[in-house]
Amino acid sequence: MAVMSLLRSPNTLISKSLIREMSGGHHTFQIKPARWSWNKFKDMLHFYTMVAVIPSTIVITCINIFIGPAKLVPIPEGYNPQEYEYHQHPITRWMAKNITKSYQQEYEMHLHNIYEQEYRMKLRATEAKVKAKMRENQDVQTYYYQPVSTRYYKYASEINRRAPEEGGTS
Repeated sequence: MAVMSLLRSPNTLISKSLIREMSGGHHTFQIKPARWSWNKFKDMLHFYTMVAVIPSTIVITCINIFIGPAKLVPIPEGYNPQEYEYHQHPITRWMAKNITKSYQQEYEMHLHNIYEQEYRMKLRATEAKVKAKMRENQDVQTYYYQPVSTRYYKYASEINRRAPEEGGTS
């Protein structure tokens, strides 16, 4: 019987146990473009959405429930309300007080810009007059004069004065 088992065809269980078929068949590796950037973008989008949306939703809900919109009441005698106090919603009042500029502040900034432009115009006109006078008198630009310190000049002249006595130049 042992001889007969050796003469069997290779389709027997012994020969099949030597062939390795992973997961029931031949599979190939499919090359696809990487999705790392897309997955990283989605992760960051979800993270920052949750960091910003959830706390702001909680804050806005609490403000709307506990503070609520302002009610119109008569202004007390001798009280001058600020500009931001005329807004109805508390978040709008806070933004008007702390983020945006008042009309007075914008007006004063505009006046300052006008003053700066006028100052530059006067400065340019004065420089033009100075250059015209310099051309007229055939003068040089004396406002570029830089005073020279004589300390090193005195030191160098003292060394040159002693040099012939000592027999050298230095």
